[in-house]
This record gives sequence, C-alpha cells and structure tokens, in this order.
Amino acid sequence: MADDFLKQLGISRTDANNKITGSLLDGYLDGSDVKNIKNIALGNRTAITKDLLAYTKQYLGSAAFIKEYNALREREKPAIPVLLTPEEMQQGIIDNAKKSIADMEDKLQKADASTKPMYEKILATVRKQLQQAEDPANRSAAGYRNAYPDMVKNNNILHQQRIAEWEKKYPANHQLFVKQRLLQFLDETKDIDFSAGLYEKNGIKYFTNPGYERKNDRWKMAFRAGESVVVPARSFVQKWMQSLP
Repeated sequence: MADDFLKQLGISRTDANNKITGSLLDGYLDGSDVKNIKNIALGNRTAITKDLLAYTKQYLGSAAFIKEYNALREREKPAIPVLLTPEEMQQGIIDNAKKSIADMEDKLQKADASTKPMYEKILATVRKQLQQAEDPANRSAAGYRNAYPDMVKNNNILHQQRIAEWEKKYPANHQLFVKQRLLQFLDETKDIDFSAGLYEKNGIKYFTNPGYERKNDRWKMAFRAGESVVVPARSFVQKWMQSLP
C-alpha cells in the first residue's frame, strides 16, 4: 500500500519518513520536492490523504521516529546555568589582572621614548588593581560572596521552571508530543470556509472576505488543500486521538 501511494506522490519511502519526522518535530509541513502533489486528480485526493495518514500513524510509532524524537528532546533539555563560586569569581579577576600586567610589561619593553610614560602609568594602575583583587577584604568579592546563596537559590528555581516548560513541550512519552501536533492541526483547521470567494489580481488570488485574507498561512494552506483533503484528515485525526494517552 505504502509503495503505491508514495509512487503517486512521487516520493521514496526514505524521503517520506524523513519528511514526516521533520514535519512533526519542527512543527511545519515539509512538502518540498514531492513531485506529483499538484497533479493528483481531485477524485484521488481523499484516498491518498487517508493512505498517507495511516502510513504516518504507523511510522510515528516506529523505533526510528522514537529515536529521532528522544534525540531532539535531549538537545532541547535546558542545562543549568553555571554560577562562579566566590573563590572562582575572585580568582578570575586576579588572573585577568595578571594577564593585563604581562601584556603591559611586554608593550613597555617595546615602547619608544614617546609612549613609554603612558604604558608605565597604565601598568601602575593595573598593578594597583591586582593588589585590590588579591585583598581578602575586597569589596566586590565580599559583595558577591554575600549574594551568592541567593544567586544559587534563584538559579535553581529558574532552572526548575525551564525544566517544567521543557517537559511540557517535549514529554517523555513521544505519543504525547504527537498528540500536541494533532491538537494543533485540529485547532488550525476547525473553521475553514471552503466556499470562500476569491478574486484574482496580477495573477494572484485573494479572498473576497478581508477577514479571510488576514488569516494565518496554515489556515490558507488548509483552504488550498481543499475540503476533500482536510475533512477526511480531521476525521482520521479525531479517531487517532482516541488511541493516544
């Protein structure tokens, strides 16, 4: 069955699987390079729609798709932001100051008489900054040390919020992710007016109803697909939803 309708669409099984995966994971319909899609006779579109959806449903339960989904899920998992400890923060300032001193000493050695006083002045300033950075009572380091417990607490709270959002968007059960996409499809195709009037201007068709012209691209995509595609697709998806957790 699959080979038959895929041949009608002008696409290989491998490409079909890739497009199904990409469309579901990325959230947009990848219909590129489906050679015969515009040439399918009106009378055949409903049957091909049902075949394609049956194939899609089967493929989305396969190990190959689940592997792709889990890989995406892991890539999107938020990492906890790294906070420098007070010691690391102070040592970083010290290291930067030492590096600046080394750079300035190198420039001072190469400087001519006209620029040497300038580098000597800068070097003195940086050495003073290093001395301040190494001081155990450094005000900046002390302020950071005092604020650090609250910073850690807030960092953990923010991370947990991001994890909760991630788990909602990418559930551990891939079927729940598929369900989100199916619900999105049903929502975006629930009010298509397939009898809407059109007029043509400069070779482009526009809706007679200005409100329809302001509809989003997915609404218009469904309108172009037509009633013979969208209505059976909605019926299939509604039944599919009943089998999902």
